[in-house]
Amino acid sequence: MTQPHHRRTRIVATLGPATDPPEVLEAVLRAGVDVVRLNFSHGDPSAQVARGEAVRAMAAKIGREVGILADLPGPKIRVETFAAGKVQLKAGNRFDLVASLDAPPGDETQVGVSYLELTGDVKPGDVLLLDDGIVQLQVDAVQGERIVTTVLNDCVLSNRKGLNKQGGGLSLGAITEKDRELIAIAAGMEVDFIAVSFCRNAEDMHEARRVAKAHGSNAALVSKIERAEAIENLAEIVDASDVVMVARGDLGVEIGDAELPGLQKKIIREAVAREKVVITATQMLQSMVDSPIPTRAEVLDVANAVIDGTDAVMLSQESAAGSWPVKAVEAMARICVGAEKQFVADTDFEQARRGLERADQAIAMATMFLSEHIGVRGVVAMTESGGTARFLSRFRSAVPIYAFSRHAPARRKMALMRDVFPMDYDSRGQTPREAARGSIRMLVEAGWLEPGDRVVFTSGEHMETRGATNTLRLLEIGVDGRAEGLGEL
Repeated sequence: MTQPHHRRTRIVATLGPATDPPEVLEAVLRAGVDVVRLNFSHGDPSAQVARGEAVRAMAAKIGREVGILADLPGPKIRVETFAAGKVQLKAGNRFDLVASLDAPPGDETQVGVSYLELTGDVKPGDVLLLDDGIVQLQVDAVQGERIVTTVLNDCVLSNRKGLNKQGGGLSLGAITEKDRELIAIAAGMEVDFIAVSFCRNAEDMHEARRVAKAHGSNAALVSKIERAEAIENLAEIVDASDVVMVARGDLGVEIGDAELPGLQKKIIREAVAREKVVITATQMLQSMVDSPIPTRAEVLDVANAVIDGTDAVMLSQESAAGSWPVKAVEAMARICVGAEKQFVADTDFEQARRGLERADQAIAMATMFLSEHIGVRGVVAMTESGGTARFLSRFRSAVPIYAFSRHAPARRKMALMRDVFPMDYDSRGQTPREAARGSIRMLVEAGWLEPGDRVVFTSGEHMETRGATNTLRLLEIGVDGRAEGLGEL
């Protein structure tokens, strides 16, 4: 069994040309990547399939549990292309957006736009933000398929840049026909996570889940919170998701940078309270695309997300196309470990959910209450699907959670959960007592636990049954490495 890292916060890294050489892929995984992101917005899907296969092979080689996240492009609105590749726009000049399939190549006066219904979503006075807000256009009039705007700032606009409406309000749905095709590909790859871009409400997530299941996929669904409408419907989106991503790029464009820090904290709080996993993403170490070291501001940004309680932090261009992908992962890991030392675990059990309907949720709450008040070195959880580990990890604690499962997909999903260390263990045919002794012996032999340590052990009376966790034991490790019972609940 591979010796674990002590970092509690998980790292998601986007793969791309920079990580394609096998030696680089191996180095970034060894540096601490827990989940890789395949961005289906770029390149041919076959390239992402090849990357997924390479990850599976490399993870097996180095003995790591590494999840794969397929990120759907969603309905990203983009301008079309310019005859010269880019144009210089001057403040005060007229500039038209042409919502037509046969729009001419762009120039300093006009450019086509990919979303043909945009004319029905805007009105005079609206502000459109292009290229992550660098280009600002004010709508003056809508004339047929032409949106007449005034340029608000001197800027350069180039091919295929994204377009947002300040304040949100664009009506296009989250799941496009292209997304449906890509979900089928992702299902064939047996990815662990599927991310839905620009979701607006719970129904967008339900639709994505229906499509995934129709293709035989049990991937965990990630809702990317990047629209103003998503903030209004946050609770229902979180409930409909398995994982939530704070996608700060487009969200910052729509709602304004000044609102981002507070919203990041709110989204993280909401996800953890509703027992869902949460990723913080976008430009976390952006300077490391070109620089081997992060800026102090970036260090503080990552650290603050960790202190806010995020499960995972994500690298995008830094790892996919940057000059220093391995150093970016190493820096992220280093910052997470440093920030975790500043994180004070102080779960207010008075604020915990009441009226729990599931036994495994109640066992998780009792386990974390016990671990926080009696002093244990770890929680050992036998789990089939990873659900018990997720419930345990929603109580932010100083105690590591060692989650044992015989199912590789469950272990890969748990690789995204803060404080959880997934382990391969086959408990078939064993009693809970035998499973406790076997799993704890593994931890002692690996040097994670030692004689005299106390642990909380959770399992089901009937092993190999999903959602059946109903037993909690307080155990002490004897001098021979065996676990002796101190109490049972």
